[in-house]
Amino acid sequence: MSDSGLHTYAPLLLHLLIATALAGALTAISVLVGWRRPSRAKQQPYECGMEPTGSAWEPFSVKFYLVAIVFILFDVEAIFLFPWAYIFRSLAWYGFAEMMIYIAIVLVGYFYLLKKGALDWHK
Repeated sequence: MSDSGLHTYAPLLLHLLIATALAGALTAISVLVGWRRPSRAKQQPYECGMEPTGSAWEPFSVKFYLVAIVFILFDVEAIFLFPWAYIFRSLAWYGFAEMMIYIAIVLVGYFYLLKKGALDWHK
C-alpha cells in the first residue's frame, strides 16, 4: 500500500485502541473496587439452576463432537450462499452453474456422512 492509503485506517486503529483501553480500565477498576465475599454457594458451578450431580469429568461421546464439527462445517458452507444470492443476476448462467457444482460437492459430503453413520444417534 502506498503512504496515501494508510491514513484511511487511522480511525479504525484509533477506535480499536480506545476500545482496548476502555475494556482494560473497566476490568481493572472492577478488580480493585469490587467486593470479594466468597461463599460456598458462590464457588459452586452453575448448572441451569439445578444442583450439580456427579463428576464434571464424565466423558462425552465422540458422536457429539462429530456432529458439532459437521454442523460448523455445513454452517460455514451455507454462509457462501448469501453473497452468491446477492450478486446472482450479474453472474448469469455461469454463476448458477458454479454454485450448482458447489452444492453438489456439499451434498456428496453430506451423503458420505449419512453412509458412515456419523449422524445416527441410536447406534
